[in-house]
Amino acid sequence: MTDIDQQFAQAQADVTQLLERPGNLTLLRLYALFKQASVGDAQDEKPGFTDIAGKYKYEAREALKGTPADDAKTRYVKLVEALKRGEAA
Repeated sequence: MTDIDQQFAQAQADVTQLLERPGNLTLLRLYALFKQASVGDAQDEKPGFTDIAGKYKYEAREALKGTPADDAKTRYVKLVEALKRGEAA
């Protein structure tokens, strides 16, 4: 396991221990970075207009299309660290 993989795993554990729930946009960023880091580019079809949450999740993932997994992991770790310090919401 590489250093970034260890940091990513620790960040996944840390995010569940945050004292304050992040805002919806931050949750979308966390979701998209996590999925890009662990699964890669979105391959499924864009959800229909009746699936609002699915549409936003898809668009957040689509914005990261082509981002290498290690870059997504690094950005996820940095975001979680900022949340732990109270610098992002």
